Amino acid sequence: MKKVAFYTLGCKLNFSETSTISRQFEEKGFLKVDFQENPDIFIINTCSVTENADKKCKKIVKEAKKISPDSYVAIIGCYAQLKPTEISEIEGVDAVLGAAEKFRLHELLGDFAKEQEAKVLASEITEARSFNNAYSINDRTRTFLKVQDGCNYGCAFCTIPMARGKSRSNTIDSVLASAREIAATDVKEIVLTGVNIGDFGIVEGKRNERFADLVFALDEVEGIDRFRISSIEPNLLTNEIIEFASQSKRFVPHFHIPLQSGSNTILRRMGRRYLRELYEDRVSKIKTLMPHACIGVDVIVGFPGETDELFLETYNFLNELDISYLHVFTYSERANTRAVEMDGVVPIKKRNERSKMLRILSEKKRRKFYEENLGKTFTVLFEEDVENGKMHGFTENYIRVAAKYDPMLINELKVVQLDQINEAGNVEVLEPEMVYERH
Repeated sequence: MKKVAFYTLGCKLNFSETSTISRQFEEKGFLKVDFQENPDIFIINTCSVTENADKKCKKIVKEAKKISPDSYVAIIGCYAQLKPTEISEIEGVDAVLGAAEKFRLHELLGDFAKEQEAKVLASEITEARSFNNAYSINDRTRTFLKVQDGCNYGCAFCTIPMARGKSRSNTIDSVLASAREIAATDVKEIVLTGVNIGDFGIVEGKRNERFADLVFALDEVEGIDRFRISSIEPNLLTNEIIEFASQSKRFVPHFHIPLQSGSNTILRRMGRRYLRELYEDRVSKIKTLMPHACIGVDVIVGFPGETDELFLETYNFLNELDISYLHVFTYSERANTRAVEMDGVVPIKKRNERSKMLRILSEKKRRKFYEENLGKTFTVLFEEDVENGKMHGFTENYIRVAAKYDPMLINELKVVQLDQINEAGNVEVLEPEMVYERH
């Protein structure tokens, strides 16, 4: 029985796809092992959102060959689609598969026999037209369920359309079937993932369904306690969805909404499909209906043309906005994007200074959000995440909670009262008094 190990770089979508590909291997009789257990085969699923992600791929290959010098190494994912030839020249790589090929490893690589030269199996991104269903299982307490892939937006900084192709989706019926399969494994929370999930509903180039209708249908699935939307564009987060979530049985009050810049000048240069006024309206709508809701924000600093004044527009906009945390990305040049040709390049040192400012702001926002919820009662899904005798989990509104370790609580939902913020920045709870019963 050949041993196979997997390593995933990047997003929750990649994680769901790696998990599905690993099940394909197990169905073929392979033994899935950890990275350090001398595998015969390594499958590395890559990301290419930043230059740093590319470097990480090279490092993982090097580590794999140290652990198992005679192993077969196959590279898949976004970096593999964007730079297949470059990757094939990395010492130790045996195969590179693109977006249209990554779910066909067994068909294309046969018995994974090493050859003199690396195989490059990466067709043009226009060939990635079909939707491959994927979800993670047995890896974490939560499951990441892929509902959409690709993107029809053309943001000036982004390589994702080149790496994943046009927007395409699963069907509502198929997503519901996957949700029921997941429910049968006793998973209690599903996180919906995709590249642009608000654009859900496109099959073979035609819009057949809507994301809102998917949300309505999933809310009726028995056996899943929570659904969480991983990330959704502000122009696609409609009042209909927000209003439904505020009354939902299963969709939690947590929204992650990419902003990228709080300056309309920069938003236009980026090619985003909204201005800051719409973003402010979305936040206001959520907080009016769900004052306890958690709102996360993606923001890019150092985009070409971002002067000190325009950065301060972003900083002040975020500072005044009722949000809960930031994911801060330092702009990095990516080949074949419009942004790389733009003038007004921001020096690296200045980009890093701005990133640091926003990360400090994020910590302040998170602490303020946590403090506002102290003394209140929430439901925590406890995970197999133990540090210094404390176990951790998340409330429905994404507050990270610490409690005294109890193995009986793992993958259980408990009603708790939030008590105080500890030195690690997590919220300590009063001892749970009652078990949360399913609907």
